[in-house]
Amino acid sequence: MKLTTLKHALVAGATIAILATGVASAQTAVTAALHADQPGAVIQPEVYGQFAEHLGRGIYEGVWVGQDSKIPNTKGYRNDVVAALKAIKVPLVRWPGGCFADDYHWREGVGPRDKRPTKVNVSWGGVEETNAFGTNEFMEFAELIGAKTYVAGNVGTGSPQEMAEWVEYMVSPTKSTIANLRRANGREQPWKLDYFGVGNENWGCGGQMTAAHYTDLYRNFAEFIRVPQGTKTQKIAGGANSDDYSWTETMMAGAAKNMDQISVHYYTIPSGRWSIKGSATKFDEQVWADTMVQALRMDEMITKHSAIMDKYDPQKRVGLAVDEWGIWHDVEPGTNPGFLYQQNTMRDAVAAAATLNIFHKHADRVRLTAIAQMVNVLQAMILTDKDRMVLTPTYWVYDLYKPFQGATSLPLEVDGPAYVMGKDSVPSVSASAGRDTAGVVHVALVNLNPNTPATVKIKLAGVAGKSAKGRVLTASTMSAHNTFDAPNVVKPAAFNDAQIKGATLTVTLPAKAVVVLDLT
Repeated sequence: MKLTTLKHALVAGATIAILATGVASAQTAVTAALHADQPGAVIQPEVYGQFAEHLGRGIYEGVWVGQDSKIPNTKGYRNDVVAALKAIKVPLVRWPGGCFADDYHWREGVGPRDKRPTKVNVSWGGVEETNAFGTNEFMEFAELIGAKTYVAGNVGTGSPQEMAEWVEYMVSPTKSTIANLRRANGREQPWKLDYFGVGNENWGCGGQMTAAHYTDLYRNFAEFIRVPQGTKTQKIAGGANSDDYSWTETMMAGAAKNMDQISVHYYTIPSGRWSIKGSATKFDEQVWADTMVQALRMDEMITKHSAIMDKYDPQKRVGLAVDEWGIWHDVEPGTNPGFLYQQNTMRDAVAAAATLNIFHKHADRVRLTAIAQMVNVLQAMILTDKDRMVLTPTYWVYDLYKPFQGATSLPLEVDGPAYVMGKDSVPSVSASAGRDTAGVVHVALVNLNPNTPATVKIKLAGVAGKSAKGRVLTASTMSAHNTFDAPNVVKPAAFNDAQIKGATLTVTLPAKAVVVLDLT
């Protein structure tokens, strides 16, 4: 029907403009206030860390192909993956697991590769583990991409002595037998071991322990993580499974003084049920909304774990390390169920960006995270197929958010209508802001509504910038994703639909979009 007049209607908080052409356009009206004159904590670069476990094709083919491979490589590390990781400035890598860590014995992964024992990866798929990628290979990989090192130690099947000797192998500058073993294996100088995790998920695959039992073991094992005088390796305690607040209470009460950080693991399961995860690429809008609800639970969990930590550590000396997080879908049809290989769509990108905004909000406690995982596993940055590589929508979120590494968090309060779908209701727009070391203010805006654009008007305080430019990540459909044959379906583009007039920044966000702006 053709209309000759312009009419306006207000529907569920969104202004609907019905144009003379008969085409209806809708926009959600959102207001916000940026308090750049009230700086918060520094967003540590390690908040953008990655997780690389011996799982499926995460290490073998994903990172390591060996020097004899036809896939272009440097000393066995595939060149395309290394270049892609360096491009997003990966600040930290957590290795070797995961569940794999508590069945891993480091001595089996050092020395001549043809002499290393072949084991069975009992955690993931029951496949052979050649141990070709061990301590030397991991440490060299971290140096190659410019990342800090986070090694997870074996509490489940190991001993304090084994863990102490592993640390000595990595960091000792002495002429001890173990330090000389490192030299014999090709590394003269000690490595920098930035973080050491004392076990992994010890409430589950890491030993089925109670919190009280693990707390005692943690103090025992952590005592023997000894590094040379003048160096520092942060000790990370194995923390809770998502909302198990009693675990955090027990650990903080019994071992807060013995740790530098405590972990928490939380995976977004769109349905909220582990038995029904759902397809990564085939879903409707209700599942989209379900996913956003589950992803945003991260804020509640960090808030509650932090409140417990505040009781025992009001000075906030101990960090909260969210060292496993991300969306967990069903594996891709026809792939090994134990390899956890899944595609990655615009839905994953939006959820990741909204989660990063939550981490920025809690920068006073959250100083390290590791998305699961880096290559070919779960919510990966990168997918490979033999010699081919594709960058996922989640990769591009990390590329957009690079300016926040090391920036000072700034309060950004958002007020607007919710995005409602069926039983679900979430904020229509997620946002965060930070000022980098050069003084530039960056604003991240995420439109969680997959259908409706949003106009966001932000009142600015303490911002000197007069213009706003940046990049946008969006797509035509909720399930848009990149494939090896079509690798650029979801990729950032220049964004110019933002302007500053006086003390107001006005931004028009496309539906299902991630935008990062530089205010200059």
